[in-house]
Amino acid sequence: MAIVVRVKETLTAAEARRIALAAQGFAQKRPDAAGTRQLNLAMARMGILQIDSVNVFARSHYMPLFSRLGPYDTAALDKLLFARRAPYVESWAHVASFIPVADWGLFAFRHQANRRKYGTKPDGWFHTHREIVDWVLSELATRGPLRPAQIEHDAKQTQRGPWWDWDVVKNALEYLFLFGDVAIAGRRGFERTYALAEHVIPDAAREPVPTEVALRELIGRAARAYGVGTASDLADYYRIKDRAGVITALRELEDAGVVRPVTVDGWRSAGRPARAWLHTEAAIPRRVDATALLTPFDPVVWFRDRAERLFDFEYRIEIYTPAAQRRFGYYSLPVLVGDDIVGRIDLKADRAASALLVQSAWWEHGRPADAAERVADELRAAARWQGLESISVSRWGDATDDLAGALPEARRHDGGPAAPVALADDEPSLPPGASVEA
Repeated sequence: MAIVVRVKETLTAAEARRIALAAQGFAQKRPDAAGTRQLNLAMARMGILQIDSVNVFARSHYMPLFSRLGPYDTAALDKLLFARRAPYVESWAHVASFIPVADWGLFAFRHQANRRKYGTKPDGWFHTHREIVDWVLSELATRGPLRPAQIEHDAKQTQRGPWWDWDVVKNALEYLFLFGDVAIAGRRGFERTYALAEHVIPDAAREPVPTEVALRELIGRAARAYGVGTASDLADYYRIKDRAGVITALRELEDAGVVRPVTVDGWRSAGRPARAWLHTEAAIPRRVDATALLTPFDPVVWFRDRAERLFDFEYRIEIYTPAAQRRFGYYSLPVLVGDDIVGRIDLKADRAASALLVQSAWWEHGRPADAAERVADELRAAARWQGLESISVSRWGDATDDLAGALPEARRHDGGPAAPVALADDEPSLPPGASVEA
């Protein structure tokens, strides 16, 4: 595949799509076998891996690696993410996400902002529950990494007060995590294990990075990961709300030759052409020919405004929409074919029947003639990856007959917006009333 790098002041919409997909790794051929090296390379390209608890088909943090690399051993990723002294750690870097341990200090500005907002108010939760907060810290200091249930059990045995009536142990842990005092030391299933940050994060990585330096570094990384984007796109990659700080960072990055301003045909803001920023090392492939199922929390689509600008793809997940009102399904996955999003598919892994259920499937505009066959191959790969022996296709959606035709081995089943769906496990949460500062 030929890659073209050239200086342009204006990009076509198609060029912007190809730049964005290449930056995320979709211009590369999938490896014959994906091991630890390939996982680390993909992680380095994205820089961040969002966590979500919904487990209808596969947990969201497993999906971006499958989308880019094809079937891989999720145990290898688990080892990278959860092993003792793992190279990655959880952080509110986008929302709940995995980042390299070495990046912990880049988010000191966020820890500090959250502490100012939630940790200093005399009538705030943190201050009024300071006794339990200090006790939780002492438990972690004395006993090492602990799950909330372990701490709560011991708290109840002490009979020191009604702390547990409102799950105050978990709230204390979550506030301390927002402040950077506590880090996640792993998970058992999907339940977090908490530890003092000094027990998880190396001393050098805990060194706070000055805010201006951190913003410049993070916006530069976002530009590399996106290839091209507006200031809002780049700010959203790490959920940075400081608009003035983002613009200052972009000016400094432009002066340093890291990014340069461009316009993209069709990208508009307030009725005028929107200014975008192109990473100076971004490639403009002549062609991107990928096929992938994307999680709703893949960087390609997680910022819905950008997904609509890049792909003319209006996307909302319908988890919280009443079943009878769903248009596309509970947890539909965007379908990438070539260099465009051409459909969406709601998948469910029926473990008891060892079947991959296509609960609904829909086409978007511009699908190529061989889209059904290509997506069918991707569904076969998805079933193998999840250890499922068969595929069943519902009759809900304008793409289901095409997919069933391309999957002669598949069964058919009835489906619709009120069909039963799997429920989410407990999600990583914020304490009541808290939101992550940027």
